[in-house]
Amino acid sequence: MASLPVRLTPGASADRIDGWDVDADGRPVLKVRVRARPVEGEANAALLKLLAKTLGVPKSAVALARGGQSRTKMISVAGLADDALRARLTGL
Repeated sequence: MASLPVRLTPGASADRIDGWDVDADGRPVLKVRVRARPVEGEANAALLKLLAKTLGVPKSAVALARGGQSRTKMISVAGLADDALRARLTGL
């Protein structure tokens, strides 16, 4: 199971992945924008759907591990190793 740190921006004009950045502690995070608003988990659901589509895995393989109420989240992806996950996200 792979872990993916994400910085989510809800309420964007389009669903998209903006690429890699570093957080305040110097750790890499994937910057993602979704159109959904942070109301009743809609932005989190949109994030999981976008990541599943981008990674080519079923939606059931992508889950929110930590950060449900925060902009910084940890996503777990079943069926992929960390190396395979990073390889699929290379070039974004």
